Amino acid sequence: MPFTGQSHVRLARPSRDLAAAERFWVGGLGLTVLFRAEGGREPGAHDLLMVGHPDASWHLELVHGGDHPDRPRPTDEDLLVLYLDGPVPQELVDRLEKRGGKRVLSPNPYWNEWGVTVEDPDGYRLVLCTRDWSNS
Repeated sequence: MPFTGQSHVRLARPSRDLAAAERFWVGGLGLTVLFRAEGGREPGAHDLLMVGHPDASWHLELVHGGDHPDRPRPTDEDLLVLYLDGPVPQELVDRLEKRGGKRVLSPNPYWNEWGVTVEDPDGYRLVLCTRDWSNS
């Protein structure tokens, strides 16, 4: 089957601390744990956590092992943008901060004007954008 607009998307990235990541993404943002695996001690095995909404066509996969010295570090432009089509609830920002997030200013003034940027425990940035988006 060809790749279409209905194809499921997985965003995968390393995490230094899956428990902290789960507190942020599940307890803070409100995503659901879709899958979790413990890799054990076999070579190439790793722990992972998949979070998202059960009915969404995307999910976020967090793979333990972000502390390896050869892994790249997130930059200010490693963003996951969620278009809320309305104001960002302060309660949501507070909840994200209580669960390990850190509100930061973006070096891109667009995101400061149109949303709130919160850094997750691994240093990746989540933008809660007040605008809406459509690909059509």
